[in-house]
Amino acid sequence: MSMHPGQFATTSTGDRWARQMAGLRRATLASFVLLVVQYAIGAGVNLYVGAPSGVHGIGEAISRGPAALSVHVLLGLLLVLAAVGLVVQAVIARHWVLTATSVVGLLALVGATLSGTQFLSKGLPSASMAMAILTGVALLAYGANLYLLASARPRSGS
Repeated sequence: MSMHPGQFATTSTGDRWARQMAGLRRATLASFVLLVVQYAIGAGVNLYVGAPSGVHGIGEAISRGPAALSVHVLLGLLLVLAAVGLVVQAVIARHWVLTATSVVGLLALVGATLSGTQFLSKGLPSASMAMAILTGVALLAYGANLYLLASARPRSGS
């Protein structure tokens, strides 16, 4: 297709919407899979590593903690960034139900991160439990996103 100066390529609203939904589906699936991996690493850290003494805070956990803990912390931070990206994509797509479920996933991951810092600094079993529960909440939110995206249809008047 050749374009002349001043001519713009146009795409239909339906095409743009389909691309947005496909992007959201891919990002949600990637986050879901990474969250399952994070959950498994977290279980391993909890069972076999525990809260290391002398490691207080995220920076020290990454730089001075055992390898499994460092990977767990880094992946957790990446998951929070991915969750922010999902919220932004859902807002841009103007899909308010997906926005709501994505915000729930983001808040759950932020809560899990804060619980993780408590686990590192104080070694509280309740902080570990909170991380596990909040990870489950995030998994449910992203599972709901995948369900909604599987049946997503263009809205009339978009």
